[in-house]
Amino acid sequence: MTAQFDLLRHGETELGSVFRGSLDDLLTASGWAQMRTAVANAGPWDAIVSSPLQRCAAFATELAQQHGVPLLLEADLRELHFGAWEGRSAASLMEDQADALGRFWAEPYACTPPQGEPMVQFAARVFAAIERLAAQFAGRRVLLVSHGGVIRLLLARARGLPREQLLRVTVGHGELIALTPAVPAQTPV
Repeated sequence: MTAQFDLLRHGETELGSVFRGSLDDLLTASGWAQMRTAVANAGPWDAIVSSPLQRCAAFATELAQQHGVPLLLEADLRELHFGAWEGRSAASLMEDQADALGRFWAEPYACTPPQGEPMVQFAARVFAAIERLAAQFAGRRVLLVSHGGVIRLLLARARGLPREQLLRVTVGHGELIALTPAVPAQTPV
C-alpha cells in the first residue's frame, strides 16, 4: 500500500515572475489567498510535508496547526537551484542569455543554468524524497507543499512523459493537484 499525495504549489511571491529557485522570498497577500482557496474544500490529510523555503513552509505550518496534523519539512522538496539566473526574469535573460535560456527551455536535462543545479541531480533528489515519503506514509493521505519545478517533475513522471516534455507540464501558483499514481515503478523522466 502506498501513500496518497496531493500536491500544492506555493502561491504568488514578492519577487514576482523570476527564476527564484533557492531564493527565500515571502508570499504576497494574494499568494496566501491562492493557497487558502486551493485547500478550502480539500483533504483531510494525515500529514503535511513541505519544502523548508518560507513561501511553502509558512503556509504549511499554518495549515498543519489549523488541522492538528503533523508537519515535516523536507529539504529535498526545494526548487531547482537556478544559479546565476536566480532573481532574474525570463525577459531580462532574453537580453543577454537568450541562447542559453532557449536551450534550457528546449532541453532542461541537457542545459543547466550557469552555476545552477543540473536537472538530473534535481530529479534524483526529488524522486528519492518521494520514495522515502511514500514508504514513511504508506496507507495515508499526505499534502506536499512545494514548488513548480518539483510538481512538474512528479506530474511528468506520473504521466509517463519523456524528459523533453518536462517544461510543457504547467502548474499555477496555489494550484492543488492529486498525484496518481504516487510512485510509478518506471520513470522516463
